[in-house]
Amino acid sequence: MHAYTNKLANSIFVTSVSFFSVFLLAIFFIVLTGCSGSNSSEDLAFDPKATFRFDTFGDEALWTDVLQWNKVITTVDPVTALSVGLKVDSEALPPGILDTADLTSPKTTLALLKLDAVVGIKATVEEDGTVSKFGVTCALCHSTVDNSVAPGIGKRLDGWPARDLNPGLIISLSPYFDDKPDQRAVLQSWGPGKYDPYWNMDGINDPVLIAPAYGLKDVALETYTGEGPVSFWNSYIAVTQMGGQGNFQNEHLNLNIQVAEDLVTPKLPALLAYQDSLDPPLPPRGSFDSAAAARGKVIFEGKATCASCHSGETFTDANSTLHDAFETGSDPLYATRGATGQYRTTPLKGVWQHPPYFHNGAHATLLDLVEHYDIVLATGLLNDEKSDLVEFLKSL
Repeated sequence: MHAYTNKLANSIFVTSVSFFSVFLLAIFFIVLTGCSGSNSSEDLAFDPKATFRFDTFGDEALWTDVLQWNKVITTVDPVTALSVGLKVDSEALPPGILDTADLTSPKTTLALLKLDAVVGIKATVEEDGTVSKFGVTCALCHSTVDNSVAPGIGKRLDGWPARDLNPGLIISLSPYFDDKPDQRAVLQSWGPGKYDPYWNMDGINDPVLIAPAYGLKDVALETYTGEGPVSFWNSYIAVTQMGGQGNFQNEHLNLNIQVAEDLVTPKLPALLAYQDSLDPPLPPRGSFDSAAAARGKVIFEGKATCASCHSGETFTDANSTLHDAFETGSDPLYATRGATGQYRTTPLKGVWQHPPYFHNGAHATLLDLVEHYDIVLATGLLNDEKSDLVEFLKSL
């Protein structure tokens, strides 16, 4: 375990992912330094999909050695795991296995772990049923499943934000927090779909929504506050949140983490390549009114002035501009905790898929979002125009 993990274990707290994100982890899901460009597959030393789905970057040093989740997981049955937002990849399962599986037994959880079927988790299960190693991957926060078999069980949807995952609650189950009730209470206050990637740095409890890891191709900045190229955030999350064994330097955060063997930095190009390959999901058939969406596009580009910031094919000006909180009526607190002090314009492709909206989920629906901007920007939209604009956003 490197020096920074020791620091976490002995001071503020030791935390987890976000996915890469994812995540995220990347989230992103998401995780990410200095690899802002795309990479051709022949130039990659590591498999992009496998890096995103299965690589822990050595974070067992945190999840096994400090948080002792290798012991916790042996007491968790699939029903409980699904209730906190963990997912099962049906394509990793032998045919018919769920027909007879006891989903109330922790032994079934261990069987699923042996099959690499629990999305975002890697574990070594021994013959006697003990777990010798437990780690997490970018996919934990930046993937979900299509529920085609049952709720929480289905085919993977990589890059989709895990909005029903409760990472704070999951982390809080560690015996590490048995004598730290205040920290456990903070973790349990976050709720599903939220994570605070700075809390173990500054002690401020201000969680944000897990963001999508799809649609990042040609978008230079992944995070809400535009902290740097996508690979910068991947690296930050992998090292400081997931507990991965990697080098990370950042003057603003006063971090200079060096390890004997860097298991993160060499894999950033592969991770970025996979994220770049993840297209935003198309809106479901029949989910919007095409005629209204066409009218809404005119409003988006004209009267509502949305396109002045949500510009170009990616619907964001993030590659060149960041914005002060007052420009969009956002809560400024989270921005003040990062290096930029500002917010990125969120890309809109796939916006229908991941309500609520804004970094902190302040707006539950797209109509709420339109109403907010109508007030902040004084656009003077009529009710019919607001409805048409919502239909356009649903079509992206």
